[in-house]
Order: sequence, then C-alpha cells, then structure tokens
Amino acid sequence: MRLHLVDGTYELFRAHYSPRPGHESPSGQDLKATVGVVSSLLYLLHDAAEDVTHIAVAFDNPIRSFRNDLYPFYKSDEGVEPALRAQFDTVEEAVRALGVAVWSMKEFEADDGLAAGAYKFRDQVDQVRIMTPDKDLGQCISGTRIVQVDRRQSAFRERRGFAPASMPDYLALTGDAADGFPGLPGFGEKTAGLLIGAYAHLEGIPARAADWTVKPRGALQLAATLAERREEAFLYRKLATLDEDAPVAQSLDEVRFRGVPRPRFEAWCREVGSTTLATVPHRWEP
Repeated sequence: MRLHLVDGTYELFRAHYSPRPGHESPSGQDLKATVGVVSSLLYLLHDAAEDVTHIAVAFDNPIRSFRNDLYPFYKSDEGVEPALRAQFDTVEEAVRALGVAVWSMKEFEADDGLAAGAYKFRDQVDQVRIMTPDKDLGQCISGTRIVQVDRRQSAFRERRGFAPASMPDYLALTGDAADGFPGLPGFGEKTAGLLIGAYAHLEGIPARAADWTVKPRGALQLAATLAERREEAFLYRKLATLDEDAPVAQSLDEVRFRGVPRPRFEAWCREVGSTTLATVPHRWEP
C-alpha cells in the first residue's frame, strides 16, 4: 500500500501560471487552475508506476496560518490574483468529485497537513510519497518509508550536505523567500549548508568561530551575527518547522482511493463545461 500526499496549493498555482489553455465555466468563471489540478490528479491516479492505493490532497485555504501571528511578514493571501483566489473553494470541490480526500487547512498550512499525514500513517503503509518539490517537506524524509517523490534520504544528504531533520535549521539561516522570512545576513546556501552539515542544529554551532571545525569565508562576522540574532534565528526555525498536529484523516480508510465516482465526476464535468475530462478516467469506483 502507498499513501500519496499531494500539495494541492502548489498544484493550483502551477496550473494557473502554466502555458496550458485557459478554461471558463458556462457561467464565465476562470477555472484554468482548477481544471489543471484535476487533469494532473487524473494522470497520477492512472499512473501504473505510482500505483495509488491511498491519497489525500492538502490545500492552504486561506493562505494564512498560526505563523502569521508569530511573524507578521509571513506569506498570506495578499497579492494573490483574484481569479486564482476565487478558485480556492472550487478546486477542493473538484478534487472531492474525483473521490480523493481533501485536507483543507485553516489555521495550519498545506505543508503541515502533508507532514502530519506522513507521520501519522507511516507505519500503516509500505511507503508515503509526498508529491511536491517544496524543500520544506525535505524534513519529513525517512529512508524509503517517507520519500519526497522518489528522493531517498541518502540522495538528500548528498545534495544538501545535511540530514532531512536539519532543514528547519538550514532555512533559519538562509531564509525562505517563498514563505516571507529573510534568514540571517551573510548566510548563503553554501555557508549554511556547511555549518548545518557539521553541527546539525543551531544549538550545536559553537559560539566562537575559532571553535568551528569548518571554516566558511567571513567566519568571525558570521559567528557575531549568529550571536546577536540568535532569537531571530530560532523564530525563523519555528516558522520553517512543520507542525505534526495539523488536522488530517483519523483513519487510513478515509484516504483509500476506491476509484473515481462516475456519476459525481461526470456531473462536475458538466457543471464546469469540460467534456474532455469526462472521457479520461478508467479507474471508476465499483
């Protein structure tokens, strides 16, 4: 058994800004992004290599979480195009019409839902497959039990220079432009990777540069910055740490994929004016 966990918000944004053809409903609503998400999920559900048995899609709805209370500049709905924002509820209805479980995050983020689901069900399936390129989810990787698409923990360490569990510490130093926090001045990807690779966590980095076993350029200034802005770094780490307590399914059976419910899906296709999608599914619910 495999549990596929999909970052629905990422898929929605990707579809909206992709060069795929536009799509309007009979009522005139822009549904390009929603139709794109459904098309992408149909491809996944019918991919023999992925062999989906259980699946859930998590969405940010709205794009605001408890992190905005911790840090006012954290990402939010501000600046999201109205045509895209108007599809946040619509896309969740569309995914449910596919017979796929939806985890709609209100006070948490979609990433929190993916992490919570991965940890909760990791011992009940053969593998959890987190379907997103978002580097934040790298902290969830655990051998071949929890993978980010098909990346293994060894490949993560080889590419990044540190273990998956240290990703929040790394982001605390480098910042994350997508999530709206800057990190500490002077700490680029190479420098942060070197230090976190050597010491794993912020607490492990010696206060004095003279005691560092690795020697990045500008070590004296970096050590001074870390000492001066230590609490700031801890805040950024908290922002980057995924919350395993996000509300997700109570049982694995709730995310079992039994097939596309034909009457419901065909009704949705008629509602949005898509005759093409209605002919795609062949894994119909018995």
